[in-house]
Amino acid sequence: MGFDFDNLFLLSLLSTFALLSSAQNTNQLQKPSIKIGALFTFNSTIGRSAMAAMEMAVADVNADSSVLNGTRLDLITQDTNCSGFLGTIGALQLIENEVVTILGPQSSGIAHAISQISNELQIPLLSFASTDPTLSSLQFQPFFLRTTQSDEFQMRAISEIISYFNWREIVAIYSDDDFGRNGISSLSDSLSTKRSRISFKAPIPPISSSNGNNNGNINDMLVQVNLVESRVYVLHVNPDSGLEIFRVAKKLGMIGTGYVWIVTDWLASVLDSYQQNNNPEIMDLLQGIIVLRQYVPDSNSKKGFITRFNKGNFNTGLNTYGFNAYDSVWLTAYAINNFINQKNNISFSTDPNLQHTQNNTLNLISLKRFNQGDKLLNQILSTNFTGLTGHLQFGSDRNLIKPAYQILNLIGSGSRLIGFWSSRTSLAKTLNPNSPNPDLNSIIWPGEITKTPKGWVFPNNGKVLRIGVPFRTSFKEFVTKDKESPDGVQGYCIDVFRNAVSQLPYPVPLEFVLFGDGKQNPSYNALVQNVANNTFDAAVGDVAIVTNRTRSVDFTQPYIESGLVIVVPVKARDSNAWAFLKPFTVQMWGVTGVFFLFVGAVVWILEHRTNVEFRGPPRKQVITIFWFSFSTMFFAHRENTGSTLGRFVLLVWLFVVLILTQSYTASLTSILTVQQLSSGITGLDSLISSPDPVGFQVGSFAKNYLIDQLNIAPSRLVELKTPEEYAKMLDLGPKNGGVGAVVDEMPYIELFLSNNCKFQIVGQEFTKSGWGFAFPRDSPLAIDLSTAILTLSENGDLQRIHDKWLKRTSCDIQSNMDIGSNRLNIGSFFGLFLICGIACFIALIIFFMRILCQYCEYNSSNDNEGMEGEMELGEMERSVRRPARITSIKDLISFVDRKEEEVKSVIKRKSSSDRDKSHRTDRSSDCELGSPS
Repeated sequence: MGFDFDNLFLLSLLSTFALLSSAQNTNQLQKPSIKIGALFTFNSTIGRSAMAAMEMAVADVNADSSVLNGTRLDLITQDTNCSGFLGTIGALQLIENEVVTILGPQSSGIAHAISQISNELQIPLLSFASTDPTLSSLQFQPFFLRTTQSDEFQMRAISEIISYFNWREIVAIYSDDDFGRNGISSLSDSLSTKRSRISFKAPIPPISSSNGNNNGNINDMLVQVNLVESRVYVLHVNPDSGLEIFRVAKKLGMIGTGYVWIVTDWLASVLDSYQQNNNPEIMDLLQGIIVLRQYVPDSNSKKGFITRFNKGNFNTGLNTYGFNAYDSVWLTAYAINNFINQKNNISFSTDPNLQHTQNNTLNLISLKRFNQGDKLLNQILSTNFTGLTGHLQFGSDRNLIKPAYQILNLIGSGSRLIGFWSSRTSLAKTLNPNSPNPDLNSIIWPGEITKTPKGWVFPNNGKVLRIGVPFRTSFKEFVTKDKESPDGVQGYCIDVFRNAVSQLPYPVPLEFVLFGDGKQNPSYNALVQNVANNTFDAAVGDVAIVTNRTRSVDFTQPYIESGLVIVVPVKARDSNAWAFLKPFTVQMWGVTGVFFLFVGAVVWILEHRTNVEFRGPPRKQVITIFWFSFSTMFFAHRENTGSTLGRFVLLVWLFVVLILTQSYTASLTSILTVQQLSSGITGLDSLISSPDPVGFQVGSFAKNYLIDQLNIAPSRLVELKTPEEYAKMLDLGPKNGGVGAVVDEMPYIELFLSNNCKFQIVGQEFTKSGWGFAFPRDSPLAIDLSTAILTLSENGDLQRIHDKWLKRTSCDIQSNMDIGSNRLNIGSFFGLFLICGIACFIALIIFFMRILCQYCEYNSSNDNEGMEGEMELGEMERSVRRPARITSIKDLISFVDRKEEEVKSVIKRKSSSDRDKSHRTDRSSDCELGSPS
C-alpha cells in the first residue's frame, strides 16, 4: 500500500524535522516509564489552563500506587504556536519519542492534519479542545477521540435558543478556518429543522493569518453585518481573537438596544481565565450577551482540584478545557493500566509504507508504528470512570455521552444562569429529566432591556423596499395605476396595505413598482415568482393564496375572503305545464304512491271487523281504501278510526304526510319563483359535464385550477379581459360564440353583479382561500403585517376600506342565490318511510295475534255445538250434517271477514253453555248418590 499525494506533500514539509531527529537519542537508560505526548499552543487561553491541569494530573497519577503498577507516566509536550506546520512537526517529534498516546491537539485545523499521521502509525489521538464536528468521522479519523463536546451539540443548543425566541434569520460571525466553517455548517443544518436560517455569513480571518491588519478586517466585516436586516448574531471564533470583535462592535454601536449576541463556549473560557482578577473593561463590552459554557457538575473532587489549582503559581484561571485536559490524562492512565493488566506489551516497529525511504535524507524510517495501538484505542473507548467533568463514557458515535451546556446571561460584573441545554431535556431551567421546564429565566438584553428583541430591523443602508403591484386593466377598484397619487397606484388593496404598514412600530421605506404592460392583466404567478427571486421585496394586490404559490413565498394573514364561483346568464321562461311534478323524482313519486295505498290497506284491515264505515260490498271497500289513502294527503278523510291500532298507524302516517307536503310546497315554490330563470349550467357538476365554453379572467389562477383540478379541456376555456366582456359573452351564449358560464373569484363577481342583474351565481364556492400580501420566505415583515391586518379587522378599519371601494347595489341581494335547486329524492325521506313501515307491520302483527286467539276460542265453541247436535239427531243425520271444524283457508278468511261483535257473541254463548252444562252435571251426580242401590 503506497503513500497518497497528501502524505507525500506533508512529509516533504518535514525535512527539517528529519535533520533534527537524526541527532537525538531517545534510548536513554532510566527508570521504567510510559510516555504520552501533549500537543497544544502554550501561550493561549486554553493552553495555559491545560498545561497546568495536565501537569497536576500526571503528578496525581504517579502518586497513585493503584494505577500503572508503579510505572511512571511521563508527559512530553510540544508547542504548536497556533500553526498547522509547527503542529505537524511537533506531532512527529512526539512520535519519534515513542509516545503511546497524544493528548491534543488544541486546534481543530491541526487535528485534521495530524490525524492522518495518527491513523497511519496507529497512535491514539485524544483531544481535549478540538470541537470541529467533522472530526467525529470514524471513516477518516479512526484513531481520533476527544474528551470535549463536539460543536454539533453546541450548535443544536443555539438553534433551540433561536427557535425559543421565534427568530427566523441570524447572522453568523466565525473564524475562517476548519473550526469556524464546520461549526457554522452544523448550525445551519440544525436551524433548517426549526424553519430558521443563516441570512448572512461573516468570516473573520484567524489571528494567525498572514494578513497583519486583523482589526481592519474585523471592522470591514462588521460594517457589512450592520447593513443586514437581522440583528441576531452568533459568534463562533477562537478565544484569543474573540474579544477584539467586541471592541470593534462596541465602537460601531452594535452592542445596544435591538441587538442580540449569542456566543459559543470560547467566551466562557476567556472569562473563566480572568476569574481571579476580573477585568471591568472586558465586562463592559459584554453587557446583555448570551454565552454557552460546557456543563461541569459540582462535586467534592472538583472543589478540591479548584482549591489546589488556585494555590498553585499558575498565571491563568481554570476553564472547562483545563478540566477536560486533567480528565484526559486520567483516562489515558486508566486505559494503559487495563492494557498492561491484560498482559499486553508496548512495542514499536518500522511502518512498512516507509521501508522504501530508509536511504532517503528525510530519514522517515525513524517514525515507528505502535504495534498495539488498536488495542490501546479499544481500552480508551471502553474506559468508564467519573472525573472532574462528571461521568466519562464514549457512545456509539465515539462522542462523550450526555452532552450538556449552561446558558449564561452576562450582566454587571458577572453572569446569570438562565437555563441549561442537554440532549435529554433540550432547553430547561434545570437538568432534571423528570421535571423538564421548557422555559428559561428572564434575560437582560443589550441596552439593559428585558423585552425580547424582535431580532431584525430595516438596515440603515438606504435600501427602499420594492413592492410589486399588478397593473390591472379591469376591476380597477382593487388596484391600478393612478398618476395623481404620490405612490402612483390606488385601490382597495393599496389602502389595506398602507393602513397595515401604518400599524407597524417602525418605519418602512418602500416604493410601488407596477408589474404588467397595462394592456391586459398580468400573470399573478409570474408576479409571485418575482418575489421569490428577490426581484421584488413584496407583492401587494389582489393576489390569491393558493398552494403552488405558498411553496415559494410567504403570505400574510388574508385580508379578504375569496373563492371560485360560477356565474351564468339568467333568462325568464314560461311556466311548464308539468312543473308541479318536478319537486319529487320519479322514484320518490312511486314510493310515495305505494305508501299511500299500503297505509290505506293497513287501516282497512285494522278497522274492517269493527268499523261499519270500512264494511260493505267488495267494490265499496276498494273505493274506501283508495279514498281514505289519498284523502289523508289533505287531512280530509271522513272515515273515523275506532280501533287503537288503526289510530296509531294513522297518527304516524299523518306525521309523514305533513313532512311530505311541507317539503313539496317549499320545493315547488322554489321551482316556480327561482328556477323559472333557466340556465344550462346549474352547478359544479354540470359545469364539468357540460360541453359549453367557460370564461375566466386573464391572469387568474382559475385557468390552472379548471384544467388541473377539474380536468376541463383547455379548448373549452375562453380568456376574458373586462367585466364588459363578461356580460357580452354570457349574453351571446355558447350557441352564438359566447360562453355558458364564467368562473372567477368571489370579490370580482360581487363587483360584477352589482351592475349586472341579469346574471346569477349558481352552486357554491368550490375553493376557499383569500387574498394576502406576498413576501420572500421567512420574511419577518409577513408576520408583523399579519398582526397589523388582524388589528385592522378588529377595529373596523378593514370593513370601512371595503365599503369605500366595493359598494354594492340592491342587485347584490340576489347574487348569492342558488338557482340550481336539487329535486327531492327518496334518500331525503328514507327515515320517515322506514318509521311508517315499521309502525304498520307492528300493528298488523298485534292484530293477527288477536285474530288467532279469537279464532281458537271460536273454533272451540263450534266443536261443542256440533257434539250436542249429534247426540240429538242420532247416527242417521251425522253423515248428512256439515263438519263444524273450520279446516280450509276459505273458512279462515270468512272468519276474519265476520264482525268482531258476532264472534264475541258466539264466544259468550259458549261460555254460558259451559256453565249450564257444568251445573246440570253436578245436579245429576247428587241424585244418583241419594237413590237406593
